[in-house]
Amino acid sequence: MKPVLAALAMFVALPAHAETVAIVNARAWTMTAETPIENATIVARDGKVVSVVGAGSVPAGARVIDAAGRIVTPGLVNAATQLGLTEVSGARETNDQSVASGALGAAFDIQYALNANSALVAQARADGVAEAMVFPGGSAAAPFQGRGALVHLKPDGDILDRAQAALFVRVGSGTSEQAGGSRAAQWQLVRNALDEARAPQGIDPRERLLGRLDRASLAPVLDRRIPLVIAAERESDIRQAIALADDYGIRIVILGGAEAWRAKTDLAAKRIPVILDPMLNLPLSYDQIGARLDNAALLSNAGVRIAFTVPGFGIHLSYNAGSALREGAGIAAAHGLPYAAALLAITRSGAEIWDVDARQGSIAPGKAADLVIWDGDPLEPSSGPAIVLIGGREAPDTSRQAALRERYRPDAETPLPPAYR
Repeated sequence: MKPVLAALAMFVALPAHAETVAIVNARAWTMTAETPIENATIVARDGKVVSVVGAGSVPAGARVIDAAGRIVTPGLVNAATQLGLTEVSGARETNDQSVASGALGAAFDIQYALNANSALVAQARADGVAEAMVFPGGSAAAPFQGRGALVHLKPDGDILDRAQAALFVRVGSGTSEQAGGSRAAQWQLVRNALDEARAPQGIDPRERLLGRLDRASLAPVLDRRIPLVIAAERESDIRQAIALADDYGIRIVILGGAEAWRAKTDLAAKRIPVILDPMLNLPLSYDQIGARLDNAALLSNAGVRIAFTVPGFGIHLSYNAGSALREGAGIAAAHGLPYAAALLAITRSGAEIWDVDARQGSIAPGKAADLVIWDGDPLEPSSGPAIVLIGGREAPDTSRQAALRERYRPDAETPLPPAYR
């Protein structure tokens, strides 16, 4: 550990009974402004932020953490992951993100499979992730994928924050075969499902395509209590999603959106947010022909609210959910997205999209004291968290990577072999 990090660590051996913490000498990106507060003092009590003030005073009896001029941000918000659903992708018994048969379509609900003890959850927390949307990979009734859940990565206890927080649909080449072979059929199935859920009594029971559970899962979408998340890449599908929002008066979120920049004006006008992959620059399918690295910048400049997810061919939906997220934000910043907007996309924007911004995503009085002190620039892959606080208490670095590092790193007094010097 670097000397300054060792010094930081000396301050944060917080006993379980500690209630007030003061982080001093911080460069605080509160995400309530486009510039950081220099030499900030952040005070947290009982798990919530009390104040954040430049050169502020420290309350009597507070436990002090000296950030030594380093950047402090809110805990990261990964807007679309499969944390807690997948442990080892090659071991079927550890994969609970999708269902391929049975009666569950839109009603498929991943909350019951969340594994708080997953090594990947621990790693994401150690990498600075505090909140995440966990979404299903697919259901037995395409194009519906099922219902996602919000998780709060507390180091102890149940991580489920809010169940049934969104309903997911995937349209395009990925699920067209299951829907009969055409994306036109996918959109017809979505519209029919909304019609059946809105007025089931007007449809002959013999002609209904949805069962009782699936119809019930669509009710909160129609009531605007939760959004319908449409995973789509092609411009034509994104425009169909916009039309769906108009025709049914529902809340829509776009997930993926490789060609969303082509519909940026309409997305901004309809206040439809986009959760995109900032690393996508080459088409992985014909749906993504228009993929480009400045997608995030084009959307943000047009007034579209954006947040990030980094699938990494599906790998980073569970693995490296924190570090890949930061790297993606850095790539977006390198391709035209302002630095503050890139930080916003991995903190407050995701919290706003998923309706948890009243307590997550920014450093402000009343918000959760989920904070990260970084050992460098958080958008640089070579940097990382020096300290992660969840609810004002230090989250233990108990990740598998940390355990492997401690087990295999050479003793400080033993010279490294020439090949490793």
